Amino acid sequence: MKFKLCVQAFTFAVLAISNAHAAAPDFLNSGKVLPKDLPFSEAVRHGDTLYLSGQIGIAPGTMKVVPGGMKEEARQTMQNIKTTMEAHGYSMKQIVKCTVMLADMSDWPAFNEVYKTFFVAPYPARSAFGANGLALGAKVEVECIAVVGK
Repeated sequence: MKFKLCVQAFTFAVLAISNAHAAAPDFLNSGKVLPKDLPFSEAVRHGDTLYLSGQIGIAPGTMKVVPGGMKEEARQTMQNIKTTMEAHGYSMKQIVKCTVMLADMSDWPAFNEVYKTFFVAPYPARSAFGANGLALGAKVEVECIAVVGK
């Protein structure tokens, strides 16, 4: 009986310690790309995982999409992702998954040409789909997941 009580007490102690050390998510906003007053976080870190909100090709600190078409928007979108990662002490090498949303799937080759200049092999996993309208009339939006360690 005493052994069973000791095992139960030990189990409860381990669970209590585990719960006490469970990390709460960190909601991150650097203000280096997106204005800080938007109703979402630019990134959220929970444990070893960083979730980046979708980025579009806005000029940093504004809500204006850069001019010049798909290649310029794609370049600015990817630069905004890089800036966000670096603002929080991370790098593009830590990104493991990207989801790409294109207003027009015929822009895929132009986007892909720019995208591959921001990564080296092995590349992150990626998916893409056409969207019927993106924020601010953007042509592309990209969201990412990274493994960043604690």
